[in-house]
Amino acid sequence: MELTLSVIKADVGSIGGHTKPLTAMVEKASSRLRQAVKDNLLIDGMAYHIGDDIILVMSHTAGKNDTGVHQFAWDTFIEATKIASEHGLYGAGQDLLVDAPSSNVRGAGPGVAEVTFEHKLSGHRPAESFMLFAADKCSPGAYNLPTYLAFADPMYCAGLMLPKMIKGFAFDVIDMNHADKDSIVRLNAPEDGYKIAALLRDNERFGIDSIWSRTYDEQAAAVSAQRLHAIAGKYTGKDDPVVLVRTQGIFPAPEELLMPYAKAHYVGGGSRGSHVMPLMPVPINTPASGMYCLPIVSALGFSVDKLGQFSAGYIDFFDSKAWDLVRLKAQEKALHIRDQGWSGAAMLPYGELEYGGFRDTIEELMQRFKIREAD
Repeated sequence: MELTLSVIKADVGSIGGHTKPLTAMVEKASSRLRQAVKDNLLIDGMAYHIGDDIILVMSHTAGKNDTGVHQFAWDTFIEATKIASEHGLYGAGQDLLVDAPSSNVRGAGPGVAEVTFEHKLSGHRPAESFMLFAADKCSPGAYNLPTYLAFADPMYCAGLMLPKMIKGFAFDVIDMNHADKDSIVRLNAPEDGYKIAALLRDNERFGIDSIWSRTYDEQAAAVSAQRLHAIAGKYTGKDDPVVLVRTQGIFPAPEELLMPYAKAHYVGGGSRGSHVMPLMPVPINTPASGMYCLPIVSALGFSVDKLGQFSAGYIDFFDSKAWDLVRLKAQEKALHIRDQGWSGAAMLPYGELEYGGFRDTIEELMQRFKIREAD
C-alpha cells in the first residue's frame, strides 16, 4: 500500500492576541477528522494546537497534494475561523491568504508537510514510526540546525555510523525567497556537509524542504518551508513551521532527533515576528504566553499499523521533566538577549523585519537624509 502522511497547520484565530485557539476550534477540527475517516477520505487523523496554530495530522492513500485532502483541511480551517469570528478572537482566518485554494493549499497560507512511501511493514521497514515537530512564533528555517545535526552529524546521531545509514542522506534545500515556484538544490551529506551548512546558516532565506535516504531512496523528512510574507506581500504572522520525520531503523531514532533541541538555539521570531529568541521545547497544546512571545516547539511520536492507522496512543516527547532544564535554559537565554532590546543582533535586520511598519519608519527617515556639503 502506498501510504501518505500529511500534516497541515494554520493560525485561524486566538484568544487575547497570538496565544491559543479556543478549545471549540480544535474540537471542531477533531470532529471533522473523525467524519473524514468514516467517509473513507482518510485512514486516520488527529488535531491539536501549538501556540495559536491548529495542526491536522492525517494518513491516507491519495498521495501528496491531493485536492480532496487539501480541500478538507481548508474547509476545516474555515469552520474553525467561523468559531473564532463568532467569539471575536484575534487574527481570525489569519493564515488563509486566498479566497479558495486552486487545487491544494500550498501557497495559500497553511503550512504543509507530506511524505508518501510504500507501506509494507517488512524488509527494511518492519515497523513504521514517525515524529511530528510543530513550532510557533518562528520562521521555517528554525529547523535548519537541529535537523541538520540529526541527519548529518554523528555527534548527535550515532546511527549515522551504522551500515543502514553510513552512506548518508540527501538534503533538498529550498530558497524561500521564491514565492511563485519552488527553487530547490539537492546536496548530499556527508560530502556536501559544509555546503549544506553554508546555506542553512541563513534561516530566513534557505530551509530544508525534504531529506532522503541515499541507501534506500526513501523519504525521511518533509518540512513546511515557506514564507507567508513572500506569499501575501505583507506581514500576516510568523511562518510557524512543521516537520514530519520518519524514525528508527534506516532513519535516526527519536532520541537522536530530539537531542539537538537541547540547545534552545536562537531563531528569528518572537514578538511581532521581528526578534531573535531561543526555541523552547514544550508539550503540545501549550499556549504562546512566554516572555516576548518566546518561540516554542512540540514533538509527537506515532506508530502506524499495517492498515495505515495511528497507534492508539502517541508520545509527547517534550512533556517530560527531563526537558525542564532546557526550558529554564531557554528562558535564561531569552532574558539575556531581550536585555539588548532593539539593538543589533537582538532584532532581525531590516530586510527581514516582519512588520512592514518598521520598514515604513526607516523609509520615511531615509527621505530626510541629505548629503553633507563639504566645509
